Amino acid sequence: MVPFDAFVWPLCDPRTTVGMAPRARIPCPQELPALIRLKYLSPPARWTGLMASPVPALSLQHATQGDPARSLLWRGMLNRYDVRDVLSAVFADQHGCWAWLDLWRTGEADDFTEQETTYLAELAAALTPGLRRSVAGQFHAGTTPDVMVGLDLASRKGDSARPGAPSGQDMAPGPDTGRQGLPEQGVLTLSEDLAVVGRTESVNEWLHLLQPGPVPHHQVPAEVLNVAAQLLAREAGVDHHDAESRVHIGSGRWVLLRANRIAPAAEGSTPPLAVTIQGCMPSDRLDIFARAFGLTQRQRELLLLAAAGADTGTMADTQGVTPYTVQDQFKQIFQACAVHSRAALMALALGTGSWG
Repeated sequence: MVPFDAFVWPLCDPRTTVGMAPRARIPCPQELPALIRLKYLSPPARWTGLMASPVPALSLQHATQGDPARSLLWRGMLNRYDVRDVLSAVFADQHGCWAWLDLWRTGEADDFTEQETTYLAELAAALTPGLRRSVAGQFHAGTTPDVMVGLDLASRKGDSARPGAPSGQDMAPGPDTGRQGLPEQGVLTLSEDLAVVGRTESVNEWLHLLQPGPVPHHQVPAEVLNVAAQLLAREAGVDHHDAESRVHIGSGRWVLLRANRIAPAAEGSTPPLAVTIQGCMPSDRLDIFARAFGLTQRQRELLLLAAAGADTGTMADTQGVTPYTVQDQFKQIFQACAVHSRAALMALALGTGSWG
């Protein structure tokens, strides 16, 4: 066991590593925007840096050589809540980043030990395949995600909570590609400290589909704060991943959130951030589908060719193999995705109807 006093455990978009659907218990829910901003802007023990490490876990004390003030997150917030150490772990594999976890220790608690770090790293490696499979399950229409996505934020110190389970072809989007019934695109504008300064009316329709933040931030989906913070991290040179995330909202439907900087209205002014919310394009769905089902690079290419309408002969010519090899590859894809035909595969991947 690894004792701790607070935790933060978001899932991630596997391509961009941006957090979403967080499960957390922290002493500072009222400061959530600042916490997220500082987390994304702090390099020490950042989850993206742990992805390439042979041990995908690291404590703040170890990362800063015993001087946590080197961390913007600790300097800007955690020290005010008497946080002594943070043990971070990433849940990633060759297909992408699926989640990250921070465990906090406060007060007179000891620093996290090397043994505890190794244990958490081993636990993360063991849980990662299950997290990826849970995302694959979200493509099955009507399936409830295996990982709970509700926020559980508490202001009580000393709570004994434990975290629960947690290029190719051009494809024109059709009217039935997993986007039906979704609201029109919504846009929120945010200040540099991630306070919402404006929104379109359509954003209100997204609020019941996306996870809200805790009071007093319940009118802002948690995913909005994460993509905006990632944009700040990109601008600061902390991380290079895109400021985007694809979020499952139930019934096999996915939405895309993207953050951009608005052009300045006047010279010298700091323009706000803009976060757009819209239904996922087919290419976005296909990417996360291929990652979630663990497809190989060749299988991924075949998936994209099938989505573009290519026949077996064209696929074989494109890959430089025989048609029989293409058919064998599709058999493996069908087995991995639990379908029996290319039509069913496309229906499942694109959310276009029956996939059985």
